[in-house]
Amino acid sequence: MNIRLYNDQDHDGVVQLWQEDEPNPSPWNDPREALRKKEDFQPGLLFVAEEGGVVVGTTMAGYDGHRGWIYSVVVSPVYRRQGIASGLLNFAEQELEKLGCTKLNLQVREGNDNAVALYKSLGYSIEPRVSMGKRLGSV
Repeated sequence: MNIRLYNDQDHDGVVQLWQEDEPNPSPWNDPREALRKKEDFQPGLLFVAEEGGVVVGTTMAGYDGHRGWIYSVVVSPVYRRQGIASGLLNFAEQELEKLGCTKLNLQVREGNDNAVALYKSLGYSIEPRVSMGKRLGSV
């Protein structure tokens, strides 16, 4: 298994993986559109795990010069519980540190207890915050 920076040849595999993970995404979470936007903005913070040339995991990161964020940690169901998500997170953390990032944030959908357990095992903690959001545009 290899963890590396995303490249254009990974496009279809990433889209397929994200579609499998969320087969009925909300319009604002369309895999093709999300990937296009990431390719346009901070493409150096999109990472894939591949096995035999097949994309089996992804994570995206973002950095605004103040805080880093982790997004889209997705591993194909047949490859889960093999350390791939941990490896992707570690890789993303190292890349963010190279940029000067000193604090990472991430969000987990309510009820995704397995993800919370994974992040806790990797040193993340639940912080006393209120997460708020606002949709912009027509979607």
